[in-house]
Amino acid sequence: MITATNPPRFLIIQTAFIGDVILATAMLEQLHEAYPTAVLDIFVRKGNEGLLANHPFLNEVLVWDKKGTGGPFAKYKNLWQLLGIIRSRQYTAVFNLQRYSTTGMLTVLSNAEMTIGFDKNPLSRFYTHQVEHRFEPGVHEVDRNAGLLRALGVRGGFVRRPKLYPSQADYQAIKPYQHQPYICIAPMSVWFTKQYPVKRWTELIQSLPETITVYLLGAPTDASACEAIRSQTEPRKNVVSLAGKLSLLQSAALQQQAVMNYVNDSAPLHLCSAMNAPTTAIFCSTVPEFGYGPLADVSRVVQTPEELDCKPCNLHGRSRCPLGHFACAWGIRLDDLSSLNI
Repeated sequence: MITATNPPRFLIIQTAFIGDVILATAMLEQLHEAYPTAVLDIFVRKGNEGLLANHPFLNEVLVWDKKGTGGPFAKYKNLWQLLGIIRSRQYTAVFNLQRYSTTGMLTVLSNAEMTIGFDKNPLSRFYTHQVEHRFEPGVHEVDRNAGLLRALGVRGGFVRRPKLYPSQADYQAIKPYQHQPYICIAPMSVWFTKQYPVKRWTELIQSLPETITVYLLGAPTDASACEAIRSQTEPRKNVVSLAGKLSLLQSAALQQQAVMNYVNDSAPLHLCSAMNAPTTAIFCSTVPEFGYGPLADVSRVVQTPEELDCKPCNLHGRSRCPLGHFACAWGIRLDDLSSLNI
């Protein structure tokens, strides 16, 4: 346990995708629980900073333009500038949640008193503390991340769920959509083999009571796919595509009061966990044993009941089914999804 007179200052590094940043917010809750006066900063890739707006425990969000929009060396120039800022802060501890060499270098050169991260990072041998990274049943990603806190002598008593903080403006923005009971469906994913097929989403919507409004959620790039699903459910009138029309925090606020949220193994699943929103998580090519399952109080995982030698085919999903049959998705029964007391 840190016993310094001045409040400790901590930095969390997580420059991966939206879902990874959402899950990293559990660590903000945990650090605040252990060190209520600590100064907390987080380092994320450009585009994910909006998730952390209004966060009551955060002092600063450092943003890395990881795509390098200013030219071929822009991302590294920006990283070098951010490293200078980090070194000047003289952090008590830097926690690196990633397993890649770029963030490993940032951690090693951070000038922090303690550098803590997973042993799978290529530069972890230069950290002051290495923590074993493992995939095993019952160990969620938030548990793996919380394991980094043991280097501070902090054990147990952790808040396990991530948390986001939509503003009053966010709640006002989604209020017009909440006049009657509704469900939210986030049908898309970056990875094809994580997506429940469009035909099955359509069948699910058609099986739901007519009194339930259905909102299709997604990024601007998902708008055409969501509109295709909406059009295929006609003549049903109360299916509305909101893809690209809501911010991430507004989507989270809408999910919070839904009767149910249907999601793939993707970022909207973790939005539900952060808002403690009811969740039906559909796992196609991946498995919850990787540690990315739902954490809401009311949640369940749905998978094909068939034992498949090819499932899981990898950790992140693929652009197509390597065997061509996509049985991990088509084998999921509609009855397992639509058996709700609505």
